[in-house]
Amino acid sequence: MSKQDKINNFDPNGLGDANNNIYGLPFTTEEAEVVIIPVPWEVTVSYSAGTALGPQVIYNASYQVDLFDPKIEDAWKIGIAMDTASDDIASKSESLRRKAEKYIEMLVEGEVAEPGSEMDEIRTLINEECVKMNTWVKTKALSFIDKNKIVALLGGDHSTPLGLMQALAERNNSFAILQIDAHADLRDAYEGFEFSHASIMFNALKIPQVSKLVQVGIRDYCQAEFDIINSSNGRVVTFFDRDIKHKQLEGTPWSSICNDIISQLPNEIYLSFDIDGLDPKLCPNTGTPVAGGFEFEQILMLIERIVDSGKRIIAFDINEVAPGGDEWDANVGARLLYRIANMVAKSNGRV
Repeated sequence: MSKQDKINNFDPNGLGDANNNIYGLPFTTEEAEVVIIPVPWEVTVSYSAGTALGPQVIYNASYQVDLFDPKIEDAWKIGIAMDTASDDIASKSESLRRKAEKYIEMLVEGEVAEPGSEMDEIRTLINEECVKMNTWVKTKALSFIDKNKIVALLGGDHSTPLGLMQALAERNNSFAILQIDAHADLRDAYEGFEFSHASIMFNALKIPQVSKLVQVGIRDYCQAEFDIINSSNGRVVTFFDRDIKHKQLEGTPWSSICNDIISQLPNEIYLSFDIDGLDPKLCPNTGTPVAGGFEFEQILMLIERIVDSGKRIIAFDINEVAPGGDEWDANVGARLLYRIANMVAKSNGRV
């Protein structure tokens, strides 16, 4: 059956069909315009675990999402499909996570990773395996990019999209990263792990094609990260949560702040979304929740305005969704993923 035949025979108002792909949509990765790469990986998470289950719980929750999009008529026809998750990535994450926990415990107890020590061996192994994971993501992403797909990555912790950023750097001369996050993620090899979730933007800035990093909602950061921002000569522009909130309390509308953010962005943008950028009431089980953050529609309004401005979001990721005792976090993640995927498709002229 062709894609058009599937569209003709699909009822977007019906129950989500669990025999289909994500959101109950009938499309394969060959037919979909937006392809999601699930990366169930959380080796270096330093507070609460569970984000490795994010891709699966979002997939499960997606069948409860209504397919009507208030901004894009018949958005479901664009086609969204999730690729098959790698069992190897998931099993490695689980085994390496146990080693990382042991390493962090020794670190907290004051032990030092002397050359040849058990700590040194664990750190070296994890850094090597993170390189392999990044390479796997890069190869997978390039395979879809070269088929003219819009690629989204669904983590896992926030270390997972580095390979996608590297893939985009091979196909784009220059682009900015728009980071929605509670944390600056500019730490150099946090806890000794070069590819820590807390180091993703530090590592992203090593990519020459990343012309700018625009951070929005940052509210948890250390002095070293603050110094990197201030010494970046404008390559890193940060809209701190505190400053945003104070402006709003003084009467500045969110629409005006959105315009300020958009003015800092070039025409080509990669969106990197850590779910803890939202108010923790929307993602209470995320790895490192921080008081503050955004409402759901605030972020969607920002993305809508970026798309309406004519700028192009070349790819995106959503990370750090973790399951709790119910499906609340996954429910929020699934709805966010759907709306963003549709708008990114629109920004690429796929609507």
